[in-house]
Amino acid sequence: MRNKLATATVALGTMVTLCITTPAHAWGDEGHEIVGLIAKHYLDPAVATKVNTILASDTTGLTSNENIDVEATWADHYRAKNTANYNQTHNWHFVDLEIAAPPDLKSACFGEPPLNGATAFDGPPNDCVVDKINEFAVELRDPATGAQERLYALQFILHFVGDLHQPLHSSDDNDRGGNNKKVKAVPALPKGAGKSSGELHGFWDTQFVALQGRTETTVANKLIRKITVAKRTQWSKGTANDWAIETYAISKVNTYGPLPAPDTKGLYTLPASYVTNAKGVVADQLSKAGVRLAFVLNEALK
Repeated sequence: MRNKLATATVALGTMVTLCITTPAHAWGDEGHEIVGLIAKHYLDPAVATKVNTILASDTTGLTSNENIDVEATWADHYRAKNTANYNQTHNWHFVDLEIAAPPDLKSACFGEPPLNGATAFDGPPNDCVVDKINEFAVELRDPATGAQERLYALQFILHFVGDLHQPLHSSDDNDRGGNNKKVKAVPALPKGAGKSSGELHGFWDTQFVALQGRTETTVANKLIRKITVAKRTQWSKGTANDWAIETYAISKVNTYGPLPAPDTKGLYTLPASYVTNAKGVVADQLSKAGVRLAFVLNEALK
């Protein structure tokens, strides 16, 4: 289970440093930017203005600009900046729902620890992406929230709603969310899609996103054209808790379910059928994340 491993890792300084230099970024920057662009399309005009105003106050320099799509990557860059940031926020990016048992959100969220008067940003490091979305959304809704905390709330929500929809950030097979499973695509992935071997987690972060198209804007526009009114209505319901359970079920069927048995060296060979199916699942998850991010922001800032 990744939660326990992450806690143990924090105790080892050298191990933490390694984790910071090679973190698991759900969707990678490209995927998060696609989610941000889709969300931007569905923001109410007044909410879009508020979002832009809040993001304009970001002076950290961790992103190249303060546009919603680029700021959707901020939480990963913040986590990677130093050991303290990593220790504080690493567990917030995922929820380890074990596929071998019925999903137990409370257990996967470290017992759902209360804030006890602290801001969400200063909340306990042992918490999960579901709790943090809920906590930051409350702060974003509250007009009494201070300017700095409001900025943090928006930056983390922009990122965490995307994280929640990456199948391997909402499920686990005692393999650190797929990071411990070595895979190889046969036949090799098309040129431009990245390496054809690596960790299962990384494939869902980046390679299957790269298969969607050449640029973030191109992919976002393509996905937006396929989002019907009925789909947007269906997806703009529920809570982060509901979406975590939904993503867990999708991962169980589409991420872990079709994996072939590993070879004698523990390598999983992904056939073309797995890659094709994963490409479709990733397109749906990016689309859902974008629509739901807009839903959260429209509700919090209306």
